[in-house]
Amino acid sequence: MIKNVVVLGGGSAGFMAAISLKTKAPNLTVRVLRSPDIGVIGVGEDTTIAFPRFLFEYLKVAKRDFYAMAEPTWKLGIRFQWGPRRDFYYTFAKEYETEWPGLSRPTGFYHDHETQWVGPYSAMMAQDKAFARNRDGSPNLNTPHAFHLENLKLIAWLDSHAKKLGIEIEDANVTGVETGPVTTTGREERGVHALVLADGRRVQADLFVDASGFRSELLGRALEVPYVSFERSLFTDRAVIGGWERTDEVIKPYTIAETMDSGWAWQIEHAHFINRGYVYSSAHCDDETARAELLRKNPKIPADRTRVVKYRSGRRARNWVGNVVGVGNAVGFVEPLEATALAVIALECVMLADSMVETGGNPGPLLVDVYNEHNTRAWDDIRDFLAVHYAFNTRLDTPYWRDCRDKTDLAGAARIVDWFKENGPSTLVKGILIPESNSFGFEGYLAMLVGQRVQYNRERKPPAKEMQLWHERTAAFAAEAKGAMNVFDGLRALRMAGWIK
Repeated sequence: MIKNVVVLGGGSAGFMAAISLKTKAPNLTVRVLRSPDIGVIGVGEDTTIAFPRFLFEYLKVAKRDFYAMAEPTWKLGIRFQWGPRRDFYYTFAKEYETEWPGLSRPTGFYHDHETQWVGPYSAMMAQDKAFARNRDGSPNLNTPHAFHLENLKLIAWLDSHAKKLGIEIEDANVTGVETGPVTTTGREERGVHALVLADGRRVQADLFVDASGFRSELLGRALEVPYVSFERSLFTDRAVIGGWERTDEVIKPYTIAETMDSGWAWQIEHAHFINRGYVYSSAHCDDETARAELLRKNPKIPADRTRVVKYRSGRRARNWVGNVVGVGNAVGFVEPLEATALAVIALECVMLADSMVETGGNPGPLLVDVYNEHNTRAWDDIRDFLAVHYAFNTRLDTPYWRDCRDKTDLAGAARIVDWFKENGPSTLVKGILIPESNSFGFEGYLAMLVGQRVQYNRERKPPAKEMQLWHERTAAFAAEAKGAMNVFDGLRALRMAGWIK
């Protein structure tokens, strides 16, 4: 019976795991051990729609409390400066697979060079608008959205919320891990007996959650769970990060993904700061060359305020081993092109907490096997989707991008791409070719394949009457978007309502 849980790591992954467990199973004793010597990475400061759903629907967190301390801004999707189009938008709504009255085929077949957007939310993004207005003039927060977050503010809120739930938080350095056979989940295998702290104390628990980040102290170092590399599909392995204090720039309600010589650059919008980062392949570009390219294209970044982060894309062979469950970077990592870091953590935390509730704290071996299958598949789904971003981006003809187009392993996305090349943006196999559990769904693949103008065999020009209707509808979306609220107005409304300072 699992009654006592120790979470190793006080970053977003550790706190999200602790909060999930304590919220859903309040009788559990949950303790967070965090190292005062390990800082925050600062990468992945934007989210997907899964994160607000996790907070407000699963954990039932009060929106006002979260906004007051975390101070997020809103993200409707990603603006891709990618492929042959000037740009295209990928929203959190279903726009590419929509079927409109009067049109004989799904939206994806009509996305020509004359239109940047394909639905109401991408039309709002194109005009830097975030929300429709309610009758009282307040922002309609029901718009499908995610957040742009500053990591330090997010972790401060998580820390505060954890304490309100009665979670014990202790600053301590782990200097050793005692391992041996355990039978926590009904079968004997190697696990953790105790953590040894710098002051000599031994910390024991029924279940250990490894949220130690890239160090993977328990799963990786202590239990030596094999690492599955994604290097055949994802070639980038470093990021140089910078930014500047906001002056009079418009706060954009989306993340920008801009093609660079040896990778791509993000732009993440905070209320008072603009965060930029260049993700690149060290096999194609050294650190100083990458830094110079980022600074050249972003002269507002102070040259002395950049830093390089090294990483490798991949995952552990299993998330749950013996009495240890990994979350976040301790299990796996993929570069932040689709901002999946917090979404994956949420997925891991939900299934872990629900497992404790469903089994009364007594999980069996089959549950653990299913848990591992589900979570490793989630990591592989992200790798597959990201591979499509690289294999078909024709914007630049540099050595890096030529290698991406020639050598990227599409892995599990290969069959989806073959379907598209044969049939185009047809939705006939929606829910069949891509399981419902896939985070991106058919919509995500259509957005990237249509957005990058990947050619397909059955391409035909729609009738003139249908194209006229298409352009009328997209023009109507643009007209409606003009009256929507921008991010600055949304923040002002929340300030007047007392949600934020």
